[in-house]
Amino acid sequence: MIFHEVRFPSDIAYGASGGPGYSTSVVQTASGYEQRNQNWSAARGKWDVSSGLKNVDQLETLIAFFRARKGRAHGFRFKDWTDYAATDQQIGLGDDETQTFQLIKAYESGTGNETRTITKPVSGTVVVYVDGVEVTTGVSVDTTTGIVTFSEAPESNTIITADFEFDVPVRFDVDEMDVSIENFHLHEWSDIPIIEIRV
Repeated sequence: MIFHEVRFPSDIAYGASGGPGYSTSVVQTASGYEQRNQNWSAARGKWDVSSGLKNVDQLETLIAFFRARKGRAHGFRFKDWTDYAATDQQIGLGDDETQTFQLIKAYESGTGNETRTITKPVSGTVVVYVDGVEVTTGVSVDTTTGIVTFSEAPESNTIITADFEFDVPVRFDVDEMDVSIENFHLHEWSDIPIIEIRV
């Protein structure tokens, strides 16, 4: 899979509709009881960005972006305006040996939880802390994988946390454009689905 490290136009993404989804198989018995099988351990996002189109200039930008990605062929970054940042997120514990830590975001509600692997942090937004103290030297972040690397392993039992913004790796979920001409200055693209990809 080819992934383009370029972000979908944020002003168009701002009006997108959609969000996280799951795959659950539900089997109902004759008595009305259900057996539910969870097929995915983590959510997969899906959005329709057509609602974000507000003018002809944005449409032209989107057409160019769609052509450059060759429809569904190439992945790209997408800012989900409903969920794009994490603060004071614990990403690991020091053990005097480990030098690399994966950015994650934890979601907790009651007894349920989900840990999301963050692979596309936004450049310049990642701030790393060891026991609450900001690390300003000796640490680097790979914005294509979300891996934080220390030049020296953090000491044992220290808590590694981070603040950051992130994008979602996605692709178009359509290979054909469906643009209609409403009038001379107004065009409409009815459905523009994009879907999260696992990277």
